[in-house]
Order: sequence, then structure tokens, then C-alpha cells
Amino acid sequence: MAIRLYKAYTPGTRNRSVSSFEEIIKCKPQKRLTQSKNSSGGRNNRGIITSRHRGGGHKRLYRKIDFRRDKKNIIGKVASVEYDPNRNAYICLIHYTDGDKRYILHIRGMKVGDTIVSSPEASIPGGNALPSTKIPLGTVIHNAEIIPGRGGRLGRAAGATAKVIAKEGRLATPRLPSGEVRLISQNCLATVGRVGNVDINNEGSGKAGSKRWLGKRPRVRGAAMNPVDHPHGGGEGKTPIGRKKPSTPWGYAALGTRSRKNTKYSNPFIIRRRRSN
Repeated sequence: MAIRLYKAYTPGTRNRSVSSFEEIIKCKPQKRLTQSKNSSGGRNNRGIITSRHRGGGHKRLYRKIDFRRDKKNIIGKVASVEYDPNRNAYICLIHYTDGDKRYILHIRGMKVGDTIVSSPEASIPGGNALPSTKIPLGTVIHNAEIIPGRGGRLGRAAGATAKVIAKEGRLATPRLPSGEVRLISQNCLATVGRVGNVDINNEGSGKAGSKRWLGKRPRVRGAAMNPVDHPHGGGEGKTPIGRKKPSTPWGYAALGTRSRKNTKYSNPFIIRRRRSN
């Protein structure tokens, strides 16, 4: 995938770069595989903001993605590669031999006409889904399940990749994109290959309006607020935050302090914690 660079013929195109969309086939989404999506603006059922910096943006039509890959032993053919406004990865429309149609995540290198299958005996080419213990060591995977049958949860972002580094008994050990190493059941499915659109991090917005199109509102520094709004606020001019360590708007420690509970149910399955920022 290539990146299209803009010349600075307007202030908004200065330092702006977007995907060239070379792999995308421009077509309408399958009506049966879509549903309406209402924007909450980060508010709960009482109208109170629970997720800050959200709101506005272009209206979206949600595409139903097959994260479960439960279409076992039936060959599917890639019919198109499409854009999905709800994620940074592309999606593929799959036509199965029994007449069913589904969307899956686009795998890097996948083209129209390629075939995929979900089976314990499937081969290793990208796009096939297998149980974790059937995948050879060192294989690049994505869309891995945590609980069998619940659908893929790990490694679904554009360019994401995990790797199977060990297998023992009824457990497999993948290294996740965050650097975390954890155990998953042998019955958990994972898809072979790397998620497409790997150059997503090389794109440049160019102007604030590009973020507003995505539904992202401005962020304000705590030091620029009043004391009633943030622990860092107040003071005359540019003053220090007045604390030993930075804190969140609700007074909790920020910037590197671990907030994971010691009694989290999944702690026994984590061999090595993810990389800290």
C-alpha cells in the first residue's frame, strides 16, 4: 500500500498524507451485512459524558465482520476488498461455496480471487483460520480468540501481527502486538497472516478538521484549566502542576502508573506484561 502526499497548496494540505487506496474496490456494501449505527457522542443513557473528546464526525454504516470464523470446512473466495469507516483496517467480502457471504478483515497480500477456509486441517497461507495448537511455531497470526467460540479479540488493528512462540499441552503461547505474552486455549481460533493497511501510521492529518471528520473533539491540557476542572489547573501564567506526579482529571496517578487490578481474572494467563509506554 502506498501513501499519497499532498503539496501545500492550501494550509490544510500542508503535511497531509493519506492512503492511495490502491487495493480498494469502490462498490456499495452488502445490504444484508450492514446495520445502522447511532452516535452517542461519548454520553451514557443519562446524557453525561463518560468518554471525553468524542462527538460529531461523519455518519457511518456499520459492517458486520465475521470475527468468529465459524464457517468450518467450507471454501470461500475473495470477491472484493472494501473500505470500512468503522476501523483502520480494510475488509474483504467472501463468497462461500454454499452461497453465504461474509465480511472478514483484509490480510496483507490478499487479492480478489484468493481462497480461504476455516478448518483444523487448513494449510498455512494467509487468510485461513486454525486452532492455536495447529499453527506452527513462528507463524504470524491475527484475530486470535481469548475464549473459544466468542470470536477474535486480539490483533485486529491495521498492520497488527501476533506470533506463536510456544505450545505445550492444551495451551498455546502467542506474543501479542503490545509485547504481552499470554496463554490461550488450544481451541481458540486464530487467522494466519498480518492485517492489511500496514502504512496507516504514516498518514498525516494535515489539519484539525480531519480529526473532526472522524468524530474526535479537541483535547485541552489540564494546566490550562481552572482548579475546579483539573488538579493541574490554576495559577498565574505558566505554573507547575503543584504535585509530585501528574494526575488524571479525577486525581489518579497518570503517566506510567499501573492501574491493573491485582485480582484480575486473567492474571494467571499472562506470562509477561505488555511494554509500558
